[in-house]
Amino acid sequence: MIINRNARIRRKVTQKLTLELLPTRQSATVAAIDWSRLAAPEARRLRELGFDEGVGVEVLHRARLGGGPIACRIGRMTVALRRVVAGTIHVKPLAPAE
Repeated sequence: MIINRNARIRRKVTQKLTLELLPTRQSATVAAIDWSRLAAPEARRLRELGFDEGVGVEVLHRARLGGGPIACRIGRMTVALRRVVAGTIHVKPLAPAE
């Protein structure tokens, strides 16, 4: 079976990008957070950490094991988020500086 690489790339672009899928060291802004998918304590923690629409974020590191946490920067803080929580945060990548 031959997979068309361009079709695969287009599919990724049309899907909403979440913090969980954001490439490492790629800066982005929070576009939306799916609060309904979060438990009350998780939602409260995100709000306390400053996660909201328009805030700048960057993925710094991922655990080597597939289900491990993601370290990300929000403002000047570095926080670790579970992948399930990071999957509820929709982001918009920033264009790289030239």
